[in-house]
Amino acid sequence: MSTLSFGERVARSAWRVTPSRTLSNIIGWYARRHVPSSFLRSFARKYGIDVDEAEKAIEEYDGLQDFFTRRLRPGARPVDATPGVVVCPADGKVVDCGIVAAGQRIEAKGIAFTLGELLGDADLARSFEGGAFQVTYLSPRDYHRVHAPVAGKITAWHYMPGTLFPVNDASVRREPGLFAKNERFVTVIDSKADSEAGLCAVVMVAAVGVGHITATYDVDVATHASGFGSRKMRHKRMPTPVPIARGGEVGIFNLGSTTIVLFEAGRVRLDEAAPGTAVRMGQPLGRVAA
Repeated sequence: MSTLSFGERVARSAWRVTPSRTLSNIIGWYARRHVPSSFLRSFARKYGIDVDEAEKAIEEYDGLQDFFTRRLRPGARPVDATPGVVVCPADGKVVDCGIVAAGQRIEAKGIAFTLGELLGDADLARSFEGGAFQVTYLSPRDYHRVHAPVAGKITAWHYMPGTLFPVNDASVRREPGLFAKNERFVTVIDSKADSEAGLCAVVMVAAVGVGHITATYDVDVATHASGFGSRKMRHKRMPTPVPIARGGEVGIFNLGSTTIVLFEAGRVRLDEAAPGTAVRMGQPLGRVAA
């Protein structure tokens, strides 16, 4: 029997019939329009955004999307350089962390889904069974660029089209397996030559109002672009693996969403982080197992 309240069941039904991609396109169109800097200041105040961290003065941003995808000033997110440390890929709040269970199941916020469903690649999913994972939610106040937890080489990416449900706590509770239903973009990093962290997957999960992910290391990736994947799965093995430093930029969210980082079994021990813990890109996430 469902444990959802009547209101939650109504909200779930409403979101299931809402044309979320059309809604996201409308939000995206508006976000790209020029708005006065007074609007951006009001927006920043409402969500508690620290504008002093931004690369540019707020008057220099053309619109909401330009501001959302802002770079930060040098030094705003120092990347921990301690040998053996694995770093957070994004700003946000921890949704859940732990170990991928036998059967490749992840339990996040009490909602279970499999790695196969999440990654869209059975062979890749097997690589992470029994490994550590962390899920981080990016709110509108957060920096929206995603970075590499480890140094290594980007060997492949995987794109899975899907829905664009919201990814806030209420939506995660309402919609079983939400993270494996929404549109996803996966970057695979092989760190064997640079550390003992092994394979790492950085999963960017889109949401309503996002539906637009770009990969910094591959200009062909723009998930909102007409015809990208034709709404079908796409997989690419990089002809020449792309070197990336710990903390190097992987991709960009347009508006807010969620990241999931995965490691091979026995390779990484994550620091304990209770759900709701605030994290910042570049701070220690854990360490390579001894």
